[in-house]
Amino acid sequence: MNRLHEIEVFIAVAEAGSFAGAARRLHLSPPAVTRAIAALEDRLGARVFQRTTRSLTITDVGERFLGAARRVLGDLDTAEREAMGETTAPQGHLTVTASVTFGRSALGPMVGSFLVAHPRVSVSVLLLDRVVNLVEEGVDLAIRIGELPESRLIAKRLGTVHRILVASPEYLAQHGTPAAPADLRHHAVIAFTGLMPNREWRHRSGQRSASVALAPRLEINDAVAAIDAAILGQGITPTLSYMVASHIRAGRLVPVLQAHTLPPQPVNLVYPEARLMAPKLRAFLDFAGPRLKSALADLAEGVAVPKAL
Repeated sequence: MNRLHEIEVFIAVAEAGSFAGAARRLHLSPPAVTRAIAALEDRLGARVFQRTTRSLTITDVGERFLGAARRVLGDLDTAEREAMGETTAPQGHLTVTASVTFGRSALGPMVGSFLVAHPRVSVSVLLLDRVVNLVEEGVDLAIRIGELPESRLIAKRLGTVHRILVASPEYLAQHGTPAAPADLRHHAVIAFTGLMPNREWRHRSGQRSASVALAPRLEINDAVAAIDAAILGQGITPTLSYMVASHIRAGRLVPVLQAHTLPPQPVNLVYPEARLMAPKLRAFLDFAGPRLKSALADLAEGVAVPKAL
């Protein structure tokens, strides 16, 4: 049986959630779908679906294979369009991921403008505070904050952000401003767990990186909620500079211990390496790159961080 046909059937079953749904989508008979999946599993030497009389679930092997399978069909579609000279009309579906807060502040507004400029492209935006495996999860592009590990992903730099500490003027007037990282032990700390997973604040001590262990008065797994608590005067919270730039400019929050801020972290657009880049992805990179760079620059304005002591 044709291997590409097996892959097409596999993707249809995964997306439809049933053999019958995939059969209807592909205009095949249910037995033809069953045969294609059986042939695929025989070739892989593993099950891609767990099947009972009442349910169908994708296996771990199936999950890992799904992203690669989608990319194979995507590359084939791109190659066909290249051959037919249809590279100037981006179309199809893109899946883009970013952290929740960055997505809300910068990505979301830009995607709307992209859809207006490219009416034949649709976009799924996944806002997740975890690192997504692009290939295994079938995601086209991600915005990553932080140093990138070695991988085969292609990266395009957008800018940088800083990890900083902030508090409201009212809190600092009542409790004083910490002069050294150790002083944080005597303050109410609001821990956004995404930046303080071990209840430690990493900082710069001269030219070296160091950390101070803290006992937060409040722990929150959402950055916006932690920032809101700081604005209400409930304590000092760690955050990324782009998240609080508008609050700092408006005087609602004040940076503290800026001389101890670590070096900036890069912000990159990353996407899987491919022999042929789909027109829809190329269009998104060309459209999003300069706009996200500009958005980061605007968000950083007024949030100056001193150089190392």
